[in-house]
Amino acid sequence: MSLLFGSGKEKPEILTTSVSFSGIEFEVLKNGASNNHYIWLHGDERTANMALMHHLNHYDGTAFLIKSDEREVAYQDTKIDPNRIFSRPGSFRALKKFKPEWAPGMLKKALDELDQNREQFLSILFPDSGGILIAVHNNFRGYNLKSELKNCTKVSINPKENPRDFIICTDPDDFDKLSVGHYNVLLQDQPPKEDDGSLSWAAFRNGIRYVNIETRLGWLSQQKKMLKFIEERLN
Repeated sequence: MSLLFGSGKEKPEILTTSVSFSGIEFEVLKNGASNNHYIWLHGDERTANMALMHHLNHYDGTAFLIKSDEREVAYQDTKIDPNRIFSRPGSFRALKKFKPEWAPGMLKKALDELDQNREQFLSILFPDSGGILIAVHNNFRGYNLKSELKNCTKVSINPKENPRDFIICTDPDDFDKLSVGHYNVLLQDQPPKEDDGSLSWAAFRNGIRYVNIETRLGWLSQQKKMLKFIEERLN
């Protein structure tokens, strides 16, 4: 644990700690007393990391930053997508993706370990007292809001905005507040037919207000603006 000292609005006092989820390490940066939490899950989405660091220098909150430079992270003798292990079914598919064959009993053992450690990690990650969990992501492989429409109950689409820049939320009141802006906003407040293990559905199952800010990789100014917009509309 260490303290980073600064002065003025640009360099707030930030408490730095760390937390682990089954060997997957996260740096934890805390600025002020806000119960809003942020998470950066994919190490190759560097724009999201820069946008979040900039935001934390201007607003209170606690950020969880994965300690990785890659999209997938090492787990046992394979690798997994860290945003696909927040449910047992999702973890099963994530573990089979890069290692289709497992020795008898070893896959179940890995799944049991993830199950056991998941709840402890989520108890630290999830904010309390109505706080919001805000995830930051970047896309660069054709992914856009159309990929999420099947899981949406409401949408607010601005045709002038790029479909690869959008906001997902799981709380209807948050959707109403965010949809008055000019950004693309999607509401996902019903469980999917198939849980893919993503953090969004874990937050939904646990009654946590969740918001995901998705932008194109490299569009730093856009992601900064979207973070600021959410901060001002939901707090």
